[in-house]
Amino acid sequence: MANATNPSNQAVFAMLPPIDDDMRSWAERLRQDVPGLDVVVAEDEAAATTAVARAEAAYGWVSPEQLPSARNLRWLQNPFAGPFPGYYYQGLIDHPVTITNPRGIYSDHIAHHILMFLLALSRGLPYWTQAQARGQWDRSVRKHGYVNVVGSVVLINGVGGIGSEAARLCAALGGNVVGVDPRPEHDSPAEIHPPADLDRLLPDADFVITTVPHTPETEFMWNAERFRLMKRSAYFINIGRGMTAKLDDLTAALAQGEIAGAGLDVFEIEPLPADHPLWRQDNVLITPHVAVADAVDIAERRYELLADNARRFLAGEPLRNVVDKARWY
Repeated sequence: MANATNPSNQAVFAMLPPIDDDMRSWAERLRQDVPGLDVVVAEDEAAATTAVARAEAAYGWVSPEQLPSARNLRWLQNPFAGPFPGYYYQGLIDHPVTITNPRGIYSDHIAHHILMFLLALSRGLPYWTQAQARGQWDRSVRKHGYVNVVGSVVLINGVGGIGSEAARLCAALGGNVVGVDPRPEHDSPAEIHPPADLDRLLPDADFVITTVPHTPETEFMWNAERFRLMKRSAYFINIGRGMTAKLDDLTAALAQGEIAGAGLDVFEIEPLPADHPLWRQDNVLITPHVAVADAVDIAERRYELLADNARRFLAGEPLRNVVDKARWY
């Protein structure tokens, strides 16, 4: 693993900013758990530029300005399954570095968040909680009938780790689960279709759940035309990325009754402005991008995946969760 900038027999692994306490502790653990790894913690951008020039592997992001010096870089661990816009740029896509991500570590937590939305919407919970806040005992406040999950059609757009776990839970409740995915990799009870079938499948769905990341192909895929294809009694749940759904089109579809309601954890604009009309839609459940917030086991899962890939890297074995850089996931 030695190179011109690191004549020792250790591979340089750079932890790139922004650095937090978890990453500092991971660096100490990696030094113990993965012998042969020279772990460098770059606390600021200046240190990161120096580290990238030496590193054979790194955790974080390499900027366009730093990339020309990354001549030794062969593996980059992306901290995010759905990274910030601009993480993947053409230079990084063209670079020979292999990029991996942490997909799979969130699947159970986010699937539970999906199920929370699905059950709450199916039973009319938004209307009952609003009546509770008013101290109103009124059995007629619900504006839409119950949707029995048993026998319902649950359409999951994106049947990766999260989508496949959500499919398992929905099928266990008696739902008929249909999936759309361009690259099915997981065992799932869902009947999987290619993305080209999405518009054909939408009119039959009682629940539409989207888990897909933000990519050039998925940006604003949920728009006025697609909402009009859905049943007026159907519910839309977005747990993937906000940039997949056009906010104005979704707001209009809800206000005009083109769909029955929505459960939303992610938004085109975050934070969602306090004066945005979605806050006052009585058929909408909103959580502020918290599907895995404060989940106590996520940091450990992230470390275990990182350490496993570090061992694989040193051994020359296939890495887990390799990204198709051109597709961003």
